[in-house]
Order: sequence, then C-alpha cells, then structure tokens
Amino acid sequence: MTDEQKQRLEKALWGIANTLRGKMNADEFRDYILGFIFYKYLSERLHIYADDALKEDGIRFSEIDEASAEGRAVLDELKHATTEALGYFLKPSELFSAVAHESRQPGAFVLPQLSEILGNIERSTMGTAAEDDFDHLFEDLDLTSTKLGRTEEAKNALISKILTHLDEIDFRLEDANSDVLGDAYEYLIGMFASGAGKKAGEFYTPQSVSTILARIVTTGKTRLKSVYDPTCGSGSLLLRVAREVDEVSDFYGQEQNRTTYNLARMNMILHGVHYRNFDLRQDDTLETPMHEGQTFEAIVANPPFSAKWSAKDLFKSDDRFADYGRIAPASKADYAFVTHMLHHLDEKGAMAVVLPHGALFRGGAEGVIRDHIIREKNWLDAVIGLPANIFYGTGIPTCIMVFKKCRETEDVLFVDASTEFVRGKNQNWLDEPNIDRIVGGFQDRVEVDRFSHLATREEIAENGYNLNIPRYVDTYQAEPEVDLAEVTGNLKRIEADMAEVDDRIRGFCAELELEAPV
Repeated sequence: MTDEQKQRLEKALWGIANTLRGKMNADEFRDYILGFIFYKYLSERLHIYADDALKEDGIRFSEIDEASAEGRAVLDELKHATTEALGYFLKPSELFSAVAHESRQPGAFVLPQLSEILGNIERSTMGTAAEDDFDHLFEDLDLTSTKLGRTEEAKNALISKILTHLDEIDFRLEDANSDVLGDAYEYLIGMFASGAGKKAGEFYTPQSVSTILARIVTTGKTRLKSVYDPTCGSGSLLLRVAREVDEVSDFYGQEQNRTTYNLARMNMILHGVHYRNFDLRQDDTLETPMHEGQTFEAIVANPPFSAKWSAKDLFKSDDRFADYGRIAPASKADYAFVTHMLHHLDEKGAMAVVLPHGALFRGGAEGVIRDHIIREKNWLDAVIGLPANIFYGTGIPTCIMVFKKCRETEDVLFVDASTEFVRGKNQNWLDEPNIDRIVGGFQDRVEVDRFSHLATREEIAENGYNLNIPRYVDTYQAEPEVDLAEVTGNLKRIEADMAEVDDRIRGFCAELELEAPV
C-alpha cells in the first residue's frame, strides 16, 4: 500500500470512528466498524466469485433480475456453488454496494433491510460445513441499540454515514499482492487498543511482539501443518505466524470472550483463510479445553498476565497438569497456560509464550513446575526479557519463554532485550532493528556481552531453577574512574574565576554607589 493510499484509508476509518465517537465507548463502536468492514468484504468477495462463475454465460451478477423466474433459477444454481466455495451467499440486492447506494437516496430507510441481510448471511450457511464459523457472527452489530440514536430516523442516518464512508474504501481484493483489508482491520484494532486502554486492548498483542513470537516458532521452516493459540483474542497472532512461512495448513484457537471470538472468526475470513482451514472455539481454555487429543506444530500465545483460575482438585489428575507434581495456584494461572500448551505441543514443534517476569522466579507451586520442566523434561529452550511499557494496558516488563520437546542441546539461552526499544511519549515500541536483534539473538544462539548467555542446566540448578535474567546476563557497566587530582584542579580554577567575577561586581557596585553583595 502506498503512503497516499494509506492516508486515504486512515482518513475514511477516522471518519467512521468520529461518526460514532461520543455515542458509545471505543470497544462498542469497534464492533460496529469491524462488523460493517466484514460485511463489505463478504459482499465484494462474493461479487468477484459470482462474476467469474457467470463469465462464460455473459452475465454480470449485479444485473441479475431477482424477480424473474430465469433470474431466480440462476441464483439458485449459483448459491449451491458459492456456499460450497465460500461458505455463504448473498443476492445482488444484498451486496454492500447496493445497500450503500440505496442509503444515499433521499428518504431512504435501510435499517430493516440491513438487519435482514445480516441474518440472511448466517442463514445461508445452515446445513453446510461453514455453519459453525458463521454462527451468530454479527450478534454484536446491534442495529436496534439506542446508542445509535433516540429515534429510528436518527439510527438510520448514522448507519447511512458509516456505509458511505466505508463505500469509499477500495479493498482491491482482485489484487493478490494487496492487503488493504488486513491493514484496515489491524489499524483499527491497534487504534482501539491504544486509545481505550485495557478494556479495548485486552485482546490485542502489539505487532512487534507478534512478529517476534512468529519468527521464533517458524525458525528453519517454510511450511507448518498447524498453529495453535489457546488465548487467540482477535486471531492476529495466528495470522502473523502465517506471514512468516509459505503455508500454514490449519489454524486452531480458543477464546473466552464472545465478542472477541467473533472478531477472530471475522479476521480469519478477512485474511483469506478458508473456513475449512480454521477451527476456533469459544470457551474458557483452562476450564473447558476444546481441542483435546490434538497436538500442534507451532503454538503461540499472549495469555492474560497472572489471571485467576479455579485450580480445582480434579485438575490434579488432568493430563495437562498431572505430571508436574503441583498445579498452578488459583491466584496466578501463568503456568496453567504453559502446561496446557506443552500438553498440545507436537514432539517436533516449537512454542513461544509471553509471560510476566514473575513467572521466571516465583516459588511455591510455580517453582516446582518450573523445576520439572527444566530438570526432568529439558523442554525450556530460551528466555527472552522484553522492555517495559510495550503492551497496552500495562507497563510491567514481560518475557518470552520458548519451549521445544525435541531439543538438540542441554543449555538454555537467556537474552536480555530490555533496552531494545524506541521510547514513545506514552508507550514504548519495538522497531525493525530491535525485532531483528532479538530474533537474531535467538536464532544465532551465541553469547554476546551484556545481551545473551547460554546457561547449562547445572548452572540453572545452582540458581534453584530461578530464571531471573540478571542472574545469567550481566548487564553491569562500571562507572568511569574519576581522577580526583583533576577534579581538585578544576575546582581551584573555578574558585579563582569566581573570585575575579566577585571583584568586578564589587567594582560595578562601587561606581553605582550600591552595596556589594556578600
């Protein structure tokens, strides 16, 4: 995307956001904007597919007469092929462009029509393989909400403005090298996460951190059979992994929050992932895991830091937690997520997870689990310390822990990347050189003064399996030696200079017949 195209895109998106600003909070109008973006995408994608399918017959999809018997016959035949290929169907009159055009006509009232269309998209998938992926997908796009306006006319006027703004954006879906849609989606998610604090950013991992995780788990690979995120949020981390390889066959994830789960399904479809190639589920990953019996080649996650969970006694016999001697405490679920992920990690797979620094050194049950992973299993591959204040909603420093089950080495790599950042006004961020140095440090696996260290398991054992990075990477820099004789000489010269200045001031005061300062 050129800079000019990006500016036009951002201008249109800000226009939509400003239309809704003041009527609802950021995470609420996020749902409306992203929901309409998804509807526009589905429309344009289907329009392109249908025109191509009808090309030999010399028919344009938008020109089919839905009222005629011939037109209905064509649509019936096309619906079968379209739902098989895309998973859903829309009639020409239901396309986004048609509704947007209608909304601009004097006196037009499109709310009932729009509500019906969104329902029809979901209904068109019933009985097909895509049904689960489209089920209740538009439930957060509530066109009856009083937040859109006090009267139906006010709601209609507001929605019409949003449709008009979006209609101006060309997603350029026919250009295989263009990702206007992905840019728009990620720009909006990032905007809401940074502007609305924790509530709107809780499902979002900064792109720089996602890139580091993705490059770590894809190191040495050009193709992945599967990638899994047990706390997938909006799905952006899963999709970031796909950017680092030529192909990912299947995507798997689970998300507790219903609205965010809907965003994740939209995100997959928006980025061209076929409905048969992703399996996203909605429920609490720790309490109700939905992918039992499956293992994955790559696992990435940014779980909620030190979240609470039930830690029920029945979990002591759960295959995910039973081998470690203890289960994670109810007050901190970090290692519950770690052992859950290890349970699903393929023998030749790689796993990278973002955790708070406390997971490196806290004792009790967490210390016992950490000991078992390192001493008994030898699954810990690397610990990377990240800078503070790079996540939305929290300024705490974090780390990335990397795990592999089939390791060719006994040592563990420690990387201190706490100074690898660009300072921002409200939040720090990682630029490309920062990312390259962190990922390069992981891939090169060599010792660099004040940056990285290869620790043996014996060394870690001597530290009581405490993984606090300063124990392994010495970042101390001695202060330069001070020459006291030189300092004394400088002070004497300053005193002499001051005495000369004082004499001149007394002379000026005498000339002006003023009392000289003491």
